[in-house]
Amino acid sequence: MAQSVGIKDVARAAGVSVGTVSNVINRPDTVAGETRARVLSAIDRLGYVRSESARQLRAGRSRIMGLLVLDMGNPFFVDVARGAERAARQAGLGVMVCNSAQNAAEEAEYLSLFAEQRVRGVLLTPADASGRNIEGFRRHGIPFVLVDRVAEGTTECSVSVDDVAGGALAVRHLVDAGHRTIAYVSGPPGLNQVRDRRTGALRALAEAGLAPEALRELPTERLDVAAGRDAGARLLGLADRPTAVFCANDLLALGVLQAMYAAGVTVPDDLAIVGYDDIEFAAAAAVPLTSVRQPAVTMGALAAELLLEETEQGEGGGRRTHEHRRVVLQPELVVRRSSLAAR
Repeated sequence: MAQSVGIKDVARAAGVSVGTVSNVINRPDTVAGETRARVLSAIDRLGYVRSESARQLRAGRSRIMGLLVLDMGNPFFVDVARGAERAARQAGLGVMVCNSAQNAAEEAEYLSLFAEQRVRGVLLTPADASGRNIEGFRRHGIPFVLVDRVAEGTTECSVSVDDVAGGALAVRHLVDAGHRTIAYVSGPPGLNQVRDRRTGALRALAEAGLAPEALRELPTERLDVAAGRDAGARLLGLADRPTAVFCANDLLALGVLQAMYAAGVTVPDDLAIVGYDDIEFAAAAAVPLTSVRQPAVTMGALAAELLLEETEQGEGGGRRTHEHRRVVLQPELVVRRSSLAAR
């Protein structure tokens, strides 16, 4: 096994002190140009990579931010990660991205890993509806920001989208198109986002003078394409089939669209479909998908900025008071062909 190269090896090769090598790495402007070039040449020649764990022990601060999302197979969370990574990189930090796969036990394991690594802070989209994982993580004293979830109370920051407004946008659009019975493919009922989108859907029905029974809910265990196909099969089996369907996310909607195509049901003439998130695949579907757009990249960036603000308090002298904030962004309906049949 090859022996790792240390800072002393670099200093010896460059003919300088260990302190000079450290200055070149951390404070290059304090080192003369010729000396700096000699040290950088030795670093390149020897393949030296500094030990982040050693640096963290000296500084007492990590340069890593944790990000734990529900499903990295969902492009929505990929966009959230892009926004968070962009903000973190501007602050000189890296992002450790983990996927709970909508599983509370896996979420707990990753939160334990973040605590062991003493990350700078965590961006978290909770999978555990009971809140026990979050309560356990609070004991470690590591700051965190909730993403795509409104914080309850003032114990932490959060960045989310108004999902009640989003659900209302989707169903109001369908009601305005003439639909009077609408299916809601909802996803796991324990998720706040799923419940809020249903609340918005019912609000839009009430505004139109329609009874709550006009919304036929089809719950699913997951928020993926396979679950959408399964919901589509159940929808096809209903004796009094609704004329439109609103799905809690675009992956479910794409699965429903696949089930309709396989059964010879025409979208949107026989069934209108509206999704949620407006992922890239929504516009590229065989029948371009109407969807409620969430500003996912902005959400990730804002969450990272709030976390950085909290973790940087007290640097540079006096201690600043961090005020926990709940940022709620507004959704936007993007209308495409999947819901535009003349009725």
